[in-house]
Amino acid sequence: MLEEIEGSVQGHRDGHGFLIRDDGESDVYLPANEMRAVLHKDRVKVRVVRFDRKGRPEGRVVEIVERPEQPIIGRLLQEGGLWLVAPEDKRYGQDVLIPKGATGSAKPGQVVVVELTEPPALYGQPVGRVKEVLGEIDDPGMEIEIAVRKYSVPHEFSPACLDQAKGLPDKVRAQDRKGRIDLRDVPLVTIDGEDARDFDDAVYCEPAKVGRTKGWRLLVAIADVSHYVQTGSGIDIDAYDRATSVYFPRRVIPMLPEKLSNGLCSLNPDVDRLCMVCDMLVTAKGDVRAYQFYPAVMHSHARFTYTEVAAILANTRGPEALRRKERVQDLLNLHDVYRALLASRAVRGAVDFETTETQIVCDDSGRIEKIVPRVRNEAHRLIEEAMLAANVCSADFIQQSQHPGLFRVHEGPTAEKKDILRNYLKALGLNMGLSDDPHTSEFQKIAQATKDRPDAQQIHTMLLRSMQQAIYTPMNSGHFGLAYEAYTHFTSPIRRYPDLLVHRVIKSILEGRKYELPSLPTPGEAYAKLAKRLQKNKAGASVVGGRSSKLPKVKMSFAEQQAWEAAGLHCSANERRADEASRDVEAWLKCKYMREHLGEEYSGVVTSATSFGLFVTLDNLYVEGLVHITELGGEYFRFDELRQELRGERTGIRYAIGTRVQIQVSRVDLDGRKIDFRLVRPGEDLMPRAMRDKGVTGDAPSRGPSKARPDKRMAAAERQRSPIQALKASVKKAVAKKGGKSARKSRR
Repeated sequence: MLEEIEGSVQGHRDGHGFLIRDDGESDVYLPANEMRAVLHKDRVKVRVVRFDRKGRPEGRVVEIVERPEQPIIGRLLQEGGLWLVAPEDKRYGQDVLIPKGATGSAKPGQVVVVELTEPPALYGQPVGRVKEVLGEIDDPGMEIEIAVRKYSVPHEFSPACLDQAKGLPDKVRAQDRKGRIDLRDVPLVTIDGEDARDFDDAVYCEPAKVGRTKGWRLLVAIADVSHYVQTGSGIDIDAYDRATSVYFPRRVIPMLPEKLSNGLCSLNPDVDRLCMVCDMLVTAKGDVRAYQFYPAVMHSHARFTYTEVAAILANTRGPEALRRKERVQDLLNLHDVYRALLASRAVRGAVDFETTETQIVCDDSGRIEKIVPRVRNEAHRLIEEAMLAANVCSADFIQQSQHPGLFRVHEGPTAEKKDILRNYLKALGLNMGLSDDPHTSEFQKIAQATKDRPDAQQIHTMLLRSMQQAIYTPMNSGHFGLAYEAYTHFTSPIRRYPDLLVHRVIKSILEGRKYELPSLPTPGEAYAKLAKRLQKNKAGASVVGGRSSKLPKVKMSFAEQQAWEAAGLHCSANERRADEASRDVEAWLKCKYMREHLGEEYSGVVTSATSFGLFVTLDNLYVEGLVHITELGGEYFRFDELRQELRGERTGIRYAIGTRVQIQVSRVDLDGRKIDFRLVRPGEDLMPRAMRDKGVTGDAPSRGPSKARPDKRMAAAERQRSPIQALKASVKKAVAKKGGKSARKSRR
C-alpha cells in the first residue's frame, strides 16, 4: 500500500498546488486537476503516484481532513448575469459563485469578504455569500483591511475586553503603590523612535563598585502590564488570542486596548507608572555579576528619541545636549555600560550582522511618498544591549528557580544547512570552514574576516540564511545567534504575550508561589509543523553557540509541559502570522508605488540568485523585483548551487548576491504582489577578463531570449516563489545530489 501523507495545501496562481507536509520533508506537487476539489489552506491526505525525472513527488488527494473556516477576500464581479467574487489571493485558484440575494449591499467592483456555503467539487465552483463589504479597492488603508482578514488577524476587541478596560483607573492610585519599591526619584528615562506611542521600557545607569573594581548599576524598568491584566480576564483572553501587536505603515493593531497600551501601562514622561525592574550590577568586562527583580513605581524623567540621544553622545556640547543638560551624565553612564556589554558580546562570539531595515512613509491617502532606511545608531544599540541583559537575567532567574516558563530558543544550523554553507565558502576559496559542532563565534569570525571584500554582502547574506528561526518553548536549549545559555523575552509586555507570561512567572517566584497557566485554547492543525519542531527541544541539556552546557532542568508534570508547549506554539505561530501580514501590506504598497514608474530605469543589487532568475533590490527605493532568466540575454544560464549564482555558458557572465545591475521596471502584478524587471545591460565587468579580451560584449544578442534548463513543468511555480523559498529549493536540490535528506526552513 502506498504511503498517505498529511499536510496543508498551498495553491498556486497558475492552477496547480503543493502539499506542505507536516513531517517537513519535500513538498508534493499537486496538478491542476487535483486542485479542483480543494482550496488553498485545506488540510488533506495525499498519495504519491509518480516522480518526475529529478525525483520530485507528484500526488493525488485521497481525503480532505479539514476545511478551516477561512474568509475569502476579493472583488465582486458580474459576468453574464452571474455574480462572482474573484479572490484577491490568487492561490485560491477559483472564483466563488454568489447566488442572487447573497450579495448583500455590495456593488460591482467593491472588495468584499465571502463566507463559503458550498465547497468546491471536481465539476463545480465553490459557492458563498457576501459577509462584509470593505469598500473600493483604492480606498485609503484598503490593503490593511484586506491583510487583517486574509491572515485572520484579530482586529476587534471583544465586548468583555472593552468593558473591563473602561473600568480601569486613569492613573496610578495609592493602593496600587503598596508593596512596591518607590523609584520616583530615580531619573529613569525612555529612549524610543520618533513615531513611538507606547513605551515599554525605561533605563538608568550610575557608576558602582563591583567587588573591588569599577562597574555600573544598570536599571531596566519594564511596564507592569500583569498588574492590570489578570489571568483569564476578558483583556487577557483577547491578548492571548492576538499574542502580539501587528505593525503596518500608518496603523498598529495593538495586543492591548489603547487605554492600556498608550495610557495606563505606557511609561509616559512626567507621570507615575507601575513597573517591574531588573536591577543589575555590571562589571567593567560587561558581565552581569548580580541582579534582582522587584515591582516598583517610577516616574519617567524624560522621553528621548534615538536620534536625540545619538546626537548628545556624539557632541556633549551641542544644542541637543544643552537642552537636556541635566540628563547628559546619565546618558554618558548608559553609554559606558553599553560599551562594556558590547565587549562581552564580542567575547561570547555572538553574531552581529548589519542589515538594512526600511520604513515606508505614506501621505494621508495611503500613497507611498518615499521608502527610507532605518539607520541603527549608537542609541539603538545602547537600548538593545540593555534589553538583552535584562532578558538574560529573566531567563536565568526562571531557570534557577525551577519554575516552568517560556524561553526564546534559537538552535544552531541543521546538518543540511551546515553542509551547504561549507560548500559555498569552499567554492569562494575561503579557508574558513565550519566545524562539525560549530560555535556562534565561527560565524562571527567569518563575517569579520570578509567585511571588506567586494562580495561581503553576498557572504553575510548566506551566513544569515543558514540560521534557523527562533521559537517560544518551555524546553530551554539556548540561543545560538546571541550565544546565550538561556534567553527569554521580558522587555515588551505591552506588545508581546510571552513577555506578559514571563512577568507573571517572575512575580510568582518573588511571592513564593507557582504560576498556573489558565485553560487556554489548544492550537489547531495549522500549527502542526511547529509542534513537530518543538518535539526536538526535549533533551535536558542546553545547546548554546554549538556547545552543550548542563543547566538546571525545570521539572514539570506532563500536563504542565503540554500547557506551556501549547502557549509557546500559539505565540510562535501568531508571531509569524503578524510578520506575514505586515510583509503583505508592504509588498502591496510597493507594487502600487512601482506601477507609477513602469518603463523607468534604476540601478540595483542582486539579493538572491535562483534557477529561474535574479531578485534585485533597487538602490534608494529598497524595492525588490524579479529579473526572470528569460530576460538575461540570448544564451544558456546555469545555476551554480554552491556559489549561489547564475553563469552564462557563452560569455561567462556571472550574477550572484551583491552583483550590481541596471534594470527597467517592466511589469507590476498588484494582486500577486510581484514586480518584474528587465535587465538593461549586463555589464562587461561581470564577464571573465579572457572573454573581454576576445571582444565578447555583455549586450544581449538579438537572436532571442536566454534559455534556462530548469524542469519545464516547475518553471512557472518557481517563478512565483519568494527569494527565501527559492533558496530552500536550491538547498534541497544540492543535498539531493549528494544523497542527503531535505529539511524545511525555520526562522530565527
